[in-house]
Amino acid sequence: SNWTKIPPPLFKKVVIVLIDALRDDFVFGSKGKQFMPYTTQVVEKGTSYSFIAEAKPPTVTMPRIKALMTGSIPGFIDVIVNLNSPALLDDNLIWQAKTAGKRIIFYGDDTWVKLFPKHFVEYDGTTSFFVSDFTEVDDNVTRHLDRVLKREDWDLLILHYLGLDHIGHMTGPNSPLVGPKLHEMDNILKKIHISLLSKEEASLPNLLVVCGDHGMSETGSHGGSSEGEVHTPLLFISSAFEKRSGPVTQPELVQQTDLASTLAVGLGLPISRNSVGNLILPVVGGKTMREQLRFVHLNGFQLSRLLRENTPAYEKDPGYEHFKIAEKSHGNWIKLYLEGNNSEILLNLGKKVLKQYLEALKTLSSSLSKQVAQYDVYSMMVGTVIIMEVLLLLLLSVPKALSSRAEFEVPLSPPLFSLLFYLMCLMLCAVHVIVCTSAENLCYFCSMSWLTAVGVMMLISALMCGILSAIAKVFENSRLPLKNPVVSSSSWSEVDVLILAGTIGHVLSLGASSFIEEEHQTWYFLINTLCLVLCQELCRNTFLLKECDPQHSTTVKQNFDSIGEASECKNIDIPAASNSKLGKASSSAEFIKGSDKWISLASPWIILICCRLLRSLNQTGVQWAHRPDFGHWLTSSEHKSELSFLAAVSLLMIFFLVQRRCSLVSKIAMALGLLGVYSYRAAIGNVIFPWQHDSKDISKGITEARFVYVFVLGIVFTGTKDLLKSQVISADSSMKITGLWEVYSGLVLLAALLFRPHNLPVLVFCLLIQTMMTKYIWRPLKFDAAQITIMHYWFGQAFFYFQGNSNGIATVDVSAGFVGLESYVEIPAIFLTAFATYAGPLLWAIHLLCYLSSE
Repeated sequence: SNWTKIPPPLFKKVVIVLIDALRDDFVFGSKGKQFMPYTTQVVEKGTSYSFIAEAKPPTVTMPRIKALMTGSIPGFIDVIVNLNSPALLDDNLIWQAKTAGKRIIFYGDDTWVKLFPKHFVEYDGTTSFFVSDFTEVDDNVTRHLDRVLKREDWDLLILHYLGLDHIGHMTGPNSPLVGPKLHEMDNILKKIHISLLSKEEASLPNLLVVCGDHGMSETGSHGGSSEGEVHTPLLFISSAFEKRSGPVTQPELVQQTDLASTLAVGLGLPISRNSVGNLILPVVGGKTMREQLRFVHLNGFQLSRLLRENTPAYEKDPGYEHFKIAEKSHGNWIKLYLEGNNSEILLNLGKKVLKQYLEALKTLSSSLSKQVAQYDVYSMMVGTVIIMEVLLLLLLSVPKALSSRAEFEVPLSPPLFSLLFYLMCLMLCAVHVIVCTSAENLCYFCSMSWLTAVGVMMLISALMCGILSAIAKVFENSRLPLKNPVVSSSSWSEVDVLILAGTIGHVLSLGASSFIEEEHQTWYFLINTLCLVLCQELCRNTFLLKECDPQHSTTVKQNFDSIGEASECKNIDIPAASNSKLGKASSSAEFIKGSDKWISLASPWIILICCRLLRSLNQTGVQWAHRPDFGHWLTSSEHKSELSFLAAVSLLMIFFLVQRRCSLVSKIAMALGLLGVYSYRAAIGNVIFPWQHDSKDISKGITEARFVYVFVLGIVFTGTKDLLKSQVISADSSMKITGLWEVYSGLVLLAALLFRPHNLPVLVFCLLIQTMMTKYIWRPLKFDAAQITIMHYWFGQAFFYFQGNSNGIATVDVSAGFVGLESYVEIPAIFLTAFATYAGPLLWAIHLLCYLSSE
């Protein structure tokens, strides 16, 4: 009769210890046995239940706290909101506990304080964004422990430790810093567990919950959906449970959202209204059959009510049907129970009803979870149509805009008064009415006022008519006789066809999610193909044209020759380069026999080898990101000397490739800056100096990083000064080229500082490929600006993936934003993280500027 009332609490005090980025293998794997002996003993032989909780992406802190406390599945917008969390207004466990008069104490990540303002009787927040802090951020939580555990004036204690997450971001999951941090966490758990056991009363036991909000990927980051990121340990430790016996089994997989409903039942609170989680049955397994059935019925009732509110045809849902059948069986079981029938049959029947309930809960939960992924397709389609129309109109206008008259005409006045325009408006308004009156779910576009909707329809119609009249004009112009047929006829080379087909093909490939996940494969394929086509062009110009077109052959030889002579002067000197053309005809015959011809022919193959080596450095994408790569081998602690050697060689190579066009002052600054980069990496323990035997004195390297920043700013300032001088005082193009190159070399130095040491070869190969392409491919083959621009774009995109980036948020290296910073400063952190992420495309874009201005 009292089934609507909330059952009494099962536990007196509950302590939740949330260890940020705690992967399941850190507790249940070899690391757990080695560094967390107490926790391992409790899991294997103590009074505990252990599970692997699966988190749904995005695996970043704020959405995961939401999932743990509300039982609902947050959306992807929470990735952005994660940077500055607003107060949580959804029904949640913390609010329910406060309403029920529970006293809650919190220490740890200040995201909780922002999400739940005025909910805690006592709190101390630590900042989560300063990722180079491994120790203070956890000590600030632990320092309160002894005092709080002695007190009796609290019911719920929440501790959120960030140190492990910060170590992951800075040095990865295989770092030597992970072990000591896990050991520190083990000692804290031991202290809390012993304290809870000593304070227990006979009436109600206490409960310790240990969990992670998300895991970490093989690079130490998180946000995506790889196994390491979504699987976290979930431990319930209490004297109320039976002692574990028998062989150690693999923990069962549960959903992270299940914690909210389980804790609600444990604390005697209502289950959060929007929770899609299921009760984790073993936690209440020690109770009588009647109580267990009551708990799962409460959970089922809450899920079915949520389904009823969100689905019009809820009665046909299989989960709802199962729940109603289980509820009926439950009623029959209660009748037998009240008749005083305590036989074995009653127990077996109870188990059967329990099984029915659990199946119903599972089905209800999955159908509610699927509703999260429902999208407003109609509004999205309207937006897409407008974007595509504008794009098409621009594409039709581009040839005119780029012609000698540079006119940009969009014919709008005739279409606005045409019959087609009004017919389209009427037809679109009719479609809008039909869609909005038949749509079951709320649609953003339908919720707009009719005036706004009609305005949008008129815009779509006007753009469509504009496109049609623009196409008609193109056809009219094509029928007119050509004024100069000889000049206008142009033949397309293989390079042109590849560039156009490749660019359009890549755009079309983005229509499939699997191509977005593995976009790096598209770019690797395109640049490999481009290298082969360039090889063919070089062979044709070197060997074939000699026989069939002696005049053309000479011009190609002359191109090589002028390059050979121009590159001899260190700073590009335009008068010298033009004077060298006088001796071109006589010297070209000897020059083509020289070594440069063979280097030029070999250059596409050298570039192909470089690209192949870069591919094996970082595995990226989704499908094969977990596979071991050369980067993982280098970053493991036992290969520190190899990594140090590679980093030193890479920094030397960067200096030799960049300094050739810099002024003397910039060369010295560059050399000192690169030395500073190595010192910074040695200070934070990534690499070692030859005279170092161990890296015990690890610091944050703030002084070393700031030393490098001074040189970066100095070089960029020198370059900017030269640029301004060339623009304002004298129209000297050589000064402009030197200025641009110095700005470029300053940004190369910044990239060298922000890149992880194992990624420095990416920077070396980037500079090497740019040098080879400039000297041996672009200049000799006389490509035009459009072709060179698209080649730069292709290589820039490929280098984005060579860095180890992907379209998943987990590959963003957050640690780059804290190089040289003592605390979290928003603007520099955002700039540095963005620069480190997009360094590949940015460096190729700036190199394009340098190249085009030098030509």
